[in-house]
Amino acid sequence: MSIGIHLVGDLKGIEPEKISNSDTMQEIMESAVKYGKLTKIRSYYHQFTPGGVSGIILLAESHLSFHTWPEYGLVALDIFTCGPSENAESALEYILGKLTPTSIEYKRIERGLEFPRGSQKEKLAEAVA
Repeated sequence: MSIGIHLVGDLKGIEPEKISNSDTMQEIMESAVKYGKLTKIRSYYHQFTPGGVSGIILLAESHLSFHTWPEYGLVALDIFTCGPSENAESALEYILGKLTPTSIEYKRIERGLEFPRGSQKEKLAEAVA
């Protein structure tokens, strides 16, 4: 058990038209947050010319961010949550289903292994007792 899960991936072989426009990427990422049952605080997207998008969604659980390179068919994706790992994984599955990359380089990083969820409450209860 860890304090959070960090999913980092390079999604490759994506059709350029799927990742060129900020409106399309916003729709996919905002829907992924809902699908993953994550809590959006705020989001920001930037459209590059002639194409490409960067975006970040600040979550109560942490963040989801991405950068696209349509000319390479590449999305660099980052999802970090301190909630249940299934939520981050569900958001990732949604994104993969919409972008349909031909290949993925992906890492799953357990963050804060020395601070398992719930341990702070237990330590506080012991200190108060």
